[in-house]
Amino acid sequence: MALLTETPPTHQPQPPPASGVHHHSAIQVTGKPRLGQRMERMWTHPAWFAPLAVLVCFAGFSGLMLASDPTDGRPDAFGGCALKALTGFDCPGCGGTRAFWYLVHGNLPEAARHHVVAVFAAPFLVYLYLSWAAQRMFNLKLPQFPLRPGMVTGFFVVWGVFMVVRNLPWAPFTMLYV
Repeated sequence: MALLTETPPTHQPQPPPASGVHHHSAIQVTGKPRLGQRMERMWTHPAWFAPLAVLVCFAGFSGLMLASDPTDGRPDAFGGCALKALTGFDCPGCGGTRAFWYLVHGNLPEAARHHVVAVFAAPFLVYLYLSWAAQRMFNLKLPQFPLRPGMVTGFFVVWGVFMVVRNLPWAPFTMLYV
């Protein structure tokens, strides 16, 4: 019976560290003030890239949407809804672009008339983005509201019921038709 013997690992000599740099961190420990260290870390470890990319995409969509008024009824850059053209029914997001346009212009009642579920969700989505971006970019933890699976499921159920109810052809449901 052969005995297993463990050979000690060979240690390779490590090159001397660059002056003032830790092995486990890319932040230089020099006489720089904390702000300088943070700026250097943001540049060398771009945690800001994903939040900035989301913000740029959102700003691009917002600019395109604001350049072509979706509330005037004229054909625009977005074309039309294929589901509504084919079936005549409002889709789950129908009215969301117009609701956003009215929100940006400060007309909350008209925004809610076009898509009340989107108007309800908008502040939560903005806060979720801001807390994610603050955590990712600045390691700043904003207070979190508990987002449990039941809450998400409930939201999607309400959204689904809203989609069905707004397509019913009887009063009072016809007031939800956009």
